[in-house]
Amino acid sequence: MSVDGDMSIVPTPRYARFSRRLRGIVLDWIITMAVLFGAVLVAVSIQNDRFSRMLGILVVMTLLLYEPVLVSFTGGTLGHYFTNLRVVNDRDGGNVSFLKACARVVIKGLLGWYSFVILAATRRNQAVHDLITRSTVQIRDPAKALPGQYVTERSEPAPANMPPRWRRIAVICVYLVLLFTLIAVVGLAFLSPACLNRSFCSAGERVFDLATNIILLVMMAFVVALGWKGKLFGARKV
Repeated sequence: MSVDGDMSIVPTPRYARFSRRLRGIVLDWIITMAVLFGAVLVAVSIQNDRFSRMLGILVVMTLLLYEPVLVSFTGGTLGHYFTNLRVVNDRDGGNVSFLKACARVVIKGLLGWYSFVILAATRRNQAVHDLITRSTVQIRDPAKALPGQYVTERSEPAPANMPPRWRRIAVICVYLVLLFTLIAVVGLAFLSPACLNRSFCSAGERVFDLATNIILLVMMAFVVALGWKGKLFGARKV
């Protein structure tokens, strides 16, 4: 008797691209801003100091627990849900624990956007906070996803023609140090001492600072991706 008909087909995990994850982050940011502005409007309307303090504490606690609670119990925030994403525990394919969800938030808070620069160098499009907590961000419903919204698991470069990992990591670090040095030199050349000391920046200087930070993040991501694939001088594949 054949058992082929009883075998369930396990779908291939689809790991979210950065563009998709960015949409979820933006949606969560909009929700956060709406809650904050709504709380301020309510506090101004009521004009009661005790009520305002209690409301402020409630809002802060809600925002602090927003991501950990939703990620651990439902698999994602509202931003994740509306962008068809889900945070998945590597070990069992279910939701991450509350402690892991808290750890993700803390690590993202400390690293900020720099947590995402390693995406292209990982097999499952993971950021630093994903790797540390052993989790991934996947498409929630594959039937609703377009091919450009996700990647499948990447294969490791063939070791026969690739430099060893330690060499690739070392070369990537050297390039990142040079990149940070270049950005620092450019900042010293174009920003006033007052702006560098964070005491006063003109509108043009603020735009320049924002632009250089964005360029730095993009270039870091390229350096990490190219270095891991053996395409940087000093650690190229044979």
